Amino acid sequence: MPSIQRHDAQVRMSKAVIHGDTIYLCGQTAGGSDATDISAQTQVALERVETLLNELNSSKSHILSALLHIKSMGDFAAMNAVWDAWLPAGCAPARSTVQADLARPELLFEVTVVAAKAA
Repeated sequence: MPSIQRHDAQVRMSKAVIHGDTIYLCGQTAGGSDATDISAQTQVALERVETLLNELNSSKSHILSALLHIKSMGDFAAMNAVWDAWLPAGCAPARSTVQADLARPELLFEVTVVAAKAA
């Protein structure tokens, strides 16, 4: 049975959990940045996903599924424009998008990703 590895574990959560060849990332936001609109916040969060995946021997082309949370469905098209530009062609994961209140009022976007390790 594969072991479970916790990356950057804290009291409440780990930034990532690895089980076998599967990587589970915690929700990524633009928290702590100066991004204020949906496009900028989406870009920052996706850059954070990419950085974490690269650190863990994976990449955005290995994303299996993504759960996107946006504060307002009115931002859906702008968020999708950033997502579409970021995601490599032919690598669309299984994806869901929901409207949700996020942990802090200034947050407009959060993404949770499951990815495979690179071969």
